[in-house]
Order: sequence, then C-alpha cells, then structure tokens
Amino acid sequence: MTRDELTRAILDALTAIAPEVDPAAIEPTKLLREQTDLDSADWLNFLVALHEKTGIDIPDADVGRLTTLEKLVDYCAARQ
Repeated sequence: MTRDELTRAILDALTAIAPEVDPAAIEPTKLLREQTDLDSADWLNFLVALHEKTGIDIPDADVGRLTTLEKLVDYCAARQ
C-alpha cells in the first residue's frame, strides 16, 4: 500500500469506530486520541479494525508509540 492508501485505511478504520470524527479535520502531527476523544476501549477497537484493513500486526509493546496519524502511517509503511 502507498502512504496515501495507508492513510485512507487508517482514517476508514477510525471512522468505523467513531463515525462522528471528520477525517478531513485530523491533523497528522497532533495526538490522535485527543483529536478524536477515543477512550482506551475505542482505541483498542480502532487498532483491531486497522489490523483487519491492512493485515499489519500491532503488538501491545508498540501501541504507545502510535500517537499521531503520521506515526501510524510511518509504522504501517515500515511493516507491510
């Protein structure tokens, strides 16, 4: 997947969990959970949905590093 495709997959997974989120309003370098107001259960559901869309495994040890859209795209791009 290209970076644009990964970004789209991430935003699709996000809006599947939080349909009220406007993907166009997400700023790539700002904290994603703060922008979307996801609690820890919703965040976990988002990461599961992202795995289902991309097939990329996200170990628990890596979850804390995935704080922004940009970092998520970088992480997924490096592991596909």
